[in-house]
Amino acid sequence: MHETLTQSPPFLEAPDGIEAAALRAEAWAGEPFLRPDEEAATALRPGTALRNALDSALAEMAGGASRPSSEWKVRFGLMLGLERVLSEKPPHLASGTELRRHQVDALAGMLTELIAANEKQVAQLDGAQNNGALAEEAGEEDEGDEEDDDLAADSEEDEQADAGEAASAAAPDPGAERRYRFRHPTASGKTIAAAGFVEAARTEGVLILTHRRLLVDQFRRELTEHGYGTRLTAVILGANEAVTASPITIQTYAWFARHVAEISRSAYQLVICDEAHTALGEKTSAAIRQLSEPIYIGMTATEELIAKQVSDVFPASVDDLPLADAARRGLIAPLRNLRVPPVAAINSVPIVSGDFEERALAAALDHEALNMAAATLYRERFGDTPGIVYAAGVDHAYNLATAFRAAGVKAEAVSGRTPPVRLAAILAAYERGEIDVLINAMLLAEGWNSPRATVVMHLAPTASKRVYQQRIGRIMRIHPRKEAGIVVDFVPKGATHTERVVSLHSLLGADFYREGARVTPAPRRRTQRRGRRKLTPATWLVPVTPDVARRLGVIQREWQRIDPKYLDEDEQRFWATIAGRQMRYDERQSFVQKFTAQGASKGALETFLATCAAQNPNRRLRLIALADRVSMRIERADFDDLVTLVTQAPPWDKDRSAGVRLLLRAIAEGKADAPDQILARWTWKLARAVRKTLDRKASQEYPDAKRLLGALANSRGQRHEENAARLVKAALTMPREVGAALLATAEGYTPRATNLLDEAREQLGSIQDIAAALADDLPAPKTGPSRSRRRRRRKKKLPGAAAPGAASVDTAAATEAPAGETAAGETPTGETPTGETPTGETPTGETPAGATPATAAPAAATLTGEAPVDPTANGHVANNRRRPRTRRKAAPETTSPSAPAEPDPQPETALPLPPA
Repeated sequence: MHETLTQSPPFLEAPDGIEAAALRAEAWAGEPFLRPDEEAATALRPGTALRNALDSALAEMAGGASRPSSEWKVRFGLMLGLERVLSEKPPHLASGTELRRHQVDALAGMLTELIAANEKQVAQLDGAQNNGALAEEAGEEDEGDEEDDDLAADSEEDEQADAGEAASAAAPDPGAERRYRFRHPTASGKTIAAAGFVEAARTEGVLILTHRRLLVDQFRRELTEHGYGTRLTAVILGANEAVTASPITIQTYAWFARHVAEISRSAYQLVICDEAHTALGEKTSAAIRQLSEPIYIGMTATEELIAKQVSDVFPASVDDLPLADAARRGLIAPLRNLRVPPVAAINSVPIVSGDFEERALAAALDHEALNMAAATLYRERFGDTPGIVYAAGVDHAYNLATAFRAAGVKAEAVSGRTPPVRLAAILAAYERGEIDVLINAMLLAEGWNSPRATVVMHLAPTASKRVYQQRIGRIMRIHPRKEAGIVVDFVPKGATHTERVVSLHSLLGADFYREGARVTPAPRRRTQRRGRRKLTPATWLVPVTPDVARRLGVIQREWQRIDPKYLDEDEQRFWATIAGRQMRYDERQSFVQKFTAQGASKGALETFLATCAAQNPNRRLRLIALADRVSMRIERADFDDLVTLVTQAPPWDKDRSAGVRLLLRAIAEGKADAPDQILARWTWKLARAVRKTLDRKASQEYPDAKRLLGALANSRGQRHEENAARLVKAALTMPREVGAALLATAEGYTPRATNLLDEAREQLGSIQDIAAALADDLPAPKTGPSRSRRRRRRKKKLPGAAAPGAASVDTAAATEAPAGETAAGETPTGETPTGETPTGETPTGETPAGATPATAAPAAATLTGEAPVDPTANGHVANNRRRPRTRRKAAPETTSPSAPAEPDPQPETALPLPPA
């Protein structure tokens, strides 16, 4: 394309001359060169793009041109128009519609590229002139260096041959430097951005290309609404002149590929390519390269088409708005996701040209039972919510429509077979709410817009991210009664991004799936919508990213909401470790469900219980976890770790007795999978860890225990061995519980004494019986909370009220009995009447026989910790001063050796465990 480059006339150097020339050029070109708030010397200084445009305009005017040439419009017309549109506050269309920030970004990016291209071209021409002058000087200096040229001749010939081969291999593409693109997600307003470029090109011819006839009518309608209807004309062919100075023509890519040679080369200076990813075919891309004079702007929501890229045809990018950023800005409706496990298997369906083969996919999915199941799912989950269903082919779409209507859903199928009049009527009925579901194969995948659409159901899965993004774009437009768009994917709930079927999470690269939750980022400014939420987020989630580090990060961050049945064995154990370490006491019921109803593995359960017993900060949870862990069969190594944990770990210092008791019970019940020799070692190791408790038990049951143990500990040599023999003899004659406690406390200092003790331990009985006896010697753990030490505050007395001690004193005096006799309701020392407690106390709420309710007052006051009041103290009837309470230490209960032991209270368990 010929380009006019002239030197600035001398009279333009004066500011007044520049401003006057800019006004004359503005009247000639139809676009301003200088804004009111700009200084001519700064804005139009030499070397700038605006100064180059002014110089070129003045040169054409001096040549007698009454209007700008097509070449001048291509180079400077759109640049000046974008300067004008962006200088308005705010930028708007002819109809007054204001451009949003991302649309302004697209126009600003295009302006930047045009300015840079113009200034770069002038710099290259200046450089070429300077290089030519330098080459002449160098030629004069190098005339005598003929020998060096002869030596390098062979290498230069080889390089030229290689360059010729490369040039022949590369196809010429002269218009590539004037082809640009921008990527905005579907439903973000690309049509408004295209109208912004139309407004900037008010002095140029504009050709708009799209891929469907339906979209041609949609473009005509929207441009007319925005005030550009008077510029719409038919295609200008050959040497025909345009009816208007700046025509706008809208056609399809198919028509353009067939008639590109007939289009006028001077009528159109700007070509806008809608859905530019559909222009990557061989015929369409060849036609674009053939018509190389205009500036091309490609609009797309996706960058790829099978193996081709949009950048192959439209190299320069002026703006890129990712889907997540559009959602964060509130430009599109948020998206929620529902995954439905597929019933039909499509593993055998081949992928052809980047997507599933349509006939094979329809053969796998088009069954009456599956169609009715899909219709029932839509009716039960979404009711009359408007939506779009994508089928595997035209026949499948019509069969689905029949099933949906049979299920009570107002549905219609549309396809390329639908007559245009019928198609327009169906789409209009959908907008009016007379139809709730539109079923199609690919007719409505691109370009068609309906803000009312809320649900998109992929009954025909796709392996193409481009097709998937175009599908979900139909529900991403904002509507006042739409809370969020809902995407239904027929994939497993734990499917990762590496699956053949594209899902919403694989498209956006999300790390986890939470049913019904929003997948796109939350908008910064929440808009008030009247729509109700159609899907409620589930309480569980599952990682779906294939990256191992990110999956573990999700598990560590969201361990409370992870559903373990979708994790593999290693991930379940990792989750169980974190949960056992951080779980709180009030969360144990929810984890019961995870380990029982939600199918966590047995290995995860064992890891959880072991970690909870070892690292959880809650003492009650540690005891419960240990009890649950030893209630099932345990391997030798795991039980050895538990023994080490309970006997040595600092967190078990306060609960060591209870932990040892649980492990001894497990040994007695045969839960530990180990030989008797190892069981014996564990048993006596556990017993030594609670020697003080067993010492007290032995001393209570056998009065000489302290004497024997003291003699054994304080003697040496032969005397020590004799004391060990006496202790062994006494232990073997006592009941097993007392003997085991006595032998567990004893410790030999010589080999013979140690052997005597070991032999006595073996003679007590089997190791299971000994473990059970030692467990019975230890006190049962407390299952309830400890008693509060906080005192109750006494109520203030009223002025005329009697002292509480007076009534007690009077009652005590009235019931006093003569010496040697018992008062009414009392019992002689050492006797216990039937139905009363051994200590002579009266059960709560009862009155002893023969006594009035008043006679129980002194006893009650004593039991509550209040001492009776002396009536003669200080001459007063009662002393109202509070006396300090002293906590009495409960005396240890003694049990007869022959008395049967009462059953121990069962410890609280965190999980209902399966039988061993």
